[in-house]
Amino acid sequence: MTVHNLGLESSILNQFVLELRDVEIQKDTMRFRKNIERIGEILSYELSKTLGHQTKTVQTPLGTKTMMVPKKEFVLCSILRAGLPLHQGLLNYFDKAENAFISAYRDHKNDDDDFEVVVNYLASPSLQDKVLILADPMLATGKTLENTFRAMKGHGMPKQIHIVSVVGSKQGVAYAKEVFPEDTHLWIAAIDDELSSRSYIVPGLGDAGDLSFGIKL
Repeated sequence: MTVHNLGLESSILNQFVLELRDVEIQKDTMRFRKNIERIGEILSYELSKTLGHQTKTVQTPLGTKTMMVPKKEFVLCSILRAGLPLHQGLLNYFDKAENAFISAYRDHKNDDDDFEVVVNYLASPSLQDKVLILADPMLATGKTLENTFRAMKGHGMPKQIHIVSVVGSKQGVAYAKEVFPEDTHLWIAAIDDELSSRSYIVPGLGDAGDLSFGIKL
């Protein structure tokens, strides 16, 4: 797996990540969602530079112009519910893409630190020979992405896989490297050093789903 940690570069991306982490600014749920969407747009732009392109000629009011545009078919898949703002950022740029959605959640059966990732909903077009872009804002352990990819295998084998995340842990990134194909690309805005005992990213930013859409039962 090739890891593109764009947070190591000096850009406006880091301002949006800072606001996501800030305990006061993140109280504004609309701004929180918008910042994730913005990050999705930036990561989409950087991702687009690595895709195969073809030339197309466009007719303007005053003549014609030949330009380079992406040539591959895309499927954007987001993990509900936290992935929705990130999905929108990706869709703003890959607006011709097909879309998939999957539900995955942590099940702490004994209310302790151990958990299983449960997948119980998937809506997806065919993935065969397409570019699959998996959107999961928080790459904590990597198990959610692993189970998501397993669940999608019945829909065909993509030609290329890109993972898009906002914040990840070193452990999660390392695990994703083990379970995804070698030519997978990870596009991420920040990588933190630790996981808590309950496998939340530290310092991270909290629960992205709750901060975007409200606390769940």
